Amino acid sequence: MPLRCLLALVGGLVLAAAFEPIGFAWLMPPAIAALVVSVRGLRPGRAWLPSLLFGFTFTYAVMVWMRSVGTDAWIAMCAMETAFFVPLGLGLSWSMRHRLWPLWTALWWVGVETWRSGWPFSGMPFGRLAYATAGTPWGDALPWVGMTGVSMLVALSGTTLAWLLLERPRPSRRVVAGVGGLVAASLAPAVVAYPISQDGTATVAAVQGDVPGTGLNVPAVHREVTANHVRLTEDLAASVDAGETPRPDFVVWPENSTAVDPFLDAGVHAGIVAASDAIDVPIIVGGTNTNPLDDTEVLNQGIVYQPGTGGADRYTKRHPVPYGEYIPFRDVSWMPSTYGRLTEVPRDMVRGTSLEPITVAGVRLADAICFDVAYDDGIGGQVARGAQLVTVQTSNAMFSRTAQLDQQFEISRLRAQETGRWVVVAAINGISGVVGPDGHVVASVPRREQDVLVEEVGLSTTLTPAVRAGLWPARFTLVFLVCHTVLVLVTYRRRRRSDRPSPQPVERGITA
Repeated sequence: MPLRCLLALVGGLVLAAAFEPIGFAWLMPPAIAALVVSVRGLRPGRAWLPSLLFGFTFTYAVMVWMRSVGTDAWIAMCAMETAFFVPLGLGLSWSMRHRLWPLWTALWWVGVETWRSGWPFSGMPFGRLAYATAGTPWGDALPWVGMTGVSMLVALSGTTLAWLLLERPRPSRRVVAGVGGLVAASLAPAVVAYPISQDGTATVAAVQGDVPGTGLNVPAVHREVTANHVRLTEDLAASVDAGETPRPDFVVWPENSTAVDPFLDAGVHAGIVAASDAIDVPIIVGGTNTNPLDDTEVLNQGIVYQPGTGGADRYTKRHPVPYGEYIPFRDVSWMPSTYGRLTEVPRDMVRGTSLEPITVAGVRLADAICFDVAYDDGIGGQVARGAQLVTVQTSNAMFSRTAQLDQQFEISRLRAQETGRWVVVAAINGISGVVGPDGHVVASVPRREQDVLVEEVGLSTTLTPAVRAGLWPARFTLVFLVCHTVLVLVTYRRRRRSDRPSPQPVERGITA
C-alpha cells in the first residue's frame, strides 16, 4: 500500500505538469495510468485512498494560482475539489472487474470530471483533461467530439496504457480486439479535419489597457483603468484617421474596463462615449451594472456602445464566481460575509440566462466573460443559435503573475477549435489575442502590457458536431455514473443475501 500511495502522489504531480505553465500534454496518459495501476486489485474500501492522494497533488498543483486570492481560499477550494477523487477511486475499483475495463475506467474519470465541473455553485472546470490539449492531435478532434469527448480520448489513452502494463504477457484475444477497437475509434476524429466554411470577414480591435499596481484590487483604481482604455481607443482612432491602421468594424474592451455602472457614473459614461465617438464604431464595454430589478444586486455585462447613441445590446455573465462575485446563501452562510476578503463582495452578482447572440456592427457574436469560457453551455449555446464569431472579455488582474492567465488563454484556443469560430480575447492585463478556428494564435499581447490588436477575422455559421451535440455527452457520463453505481449496489446486496446461511428448520417435540 505505501508504494501505491507514493505512485498516486507522483502521478498527480505529473498530471498537473501537463497544464500550463509547463504544458507537456503527453504526460497525461502516463499520469492516468499511474492512478489506475495504484488502484488495481484494491477493494473499494481501500481504493479511495490512492485516488484521494492523486487528486490532492494534482488539484493543489494545477490551481496553485488560487493563492493570489488568499492561501485560505486556495486550501478550501482545492480541498473540495480533491474530495471528488474519493468516489473516483470507488468507481475505478468497481470498473476494473469488467473485461473492457479501460473503457469503463475512462468513463468514470470523465464522469467525475463532469460532476466536479458543474457542482456545487457551477463547479470548477479548471483541470479538465481537454484543457491541456491545445496544439495536440487530441485538440484536433474537438470539432467532432467536443470537450467531454476529448477528455474521454485522453482518459482512454491513459487507461489503455495501464492495460498494456497490467495485462502482460498474454491477454485474451477478445480483450485485445476490444481495446484495439477503442484505440482506433479514439484516433479517428483527429485524422480528418472538420470542414468550416467562411461566410464573410470583419475587422476587430481588442484593447488591453492594463491595471496600475499589483492588480489585486481593480475597483480601487477603476478610473485609471477606464482612462487607459479610453486613451488607447482614441490613439487607435488617430491612427485610423492618419491612414496607418485599418478602421475596425467594432472594438472589444475587457471585463472590468469599467468597474462601476457606466450609466450611473457621469465621468465614466462620458469617457466611453468619447472613445466610441472618436473611433466611430461600436465598442463592447465590460461593465459592472446595477440590476434594474433589484439595486442590491449587480450584473457583469458586455455592453455594446454605439457611437452617437450610447448603450445597445448586451450579454450578462452566466457563471459568476462564488465567494468572489457573490456569496452563496448569504443570509444563512456558515461563513460570515465580513470574513477576510468577502468584505469586497457587498452585493451579489446575478447570473445571466440568455443564450441569444448579441449583434455588433451587423455581426452576431457569442460573448463570454472571464470564467464563462471554461463552461460548455455559454459559447456553444450561442454558436448553436447563430453566432458567427466569439469574443472573450476577461479581467484576471488578480492572477497576473500566475499561470491562470496561460491556462485560461489555452481554453480560449480550444473553444475556437470546438466551435469552428475565430475567437477574439480582450484581457484587462493579459493575455489578449486573436485565435483562428484551428486554434492557431494569430496575434497576442503579453501580460502587463498596453496595446491594441487590430485583425481581420473570418465569420462562419457552420455548426460542428460538437456544437450540435451540446451538453448531451456530458449528461451521458453523469447518467453512466448513476447507473453503474446503482448496478454495483444492487449486485452487492444480492450477493450479501445469497451468502447468508439458510435458516435451519426447528424440530418441535411432542408434549403430553
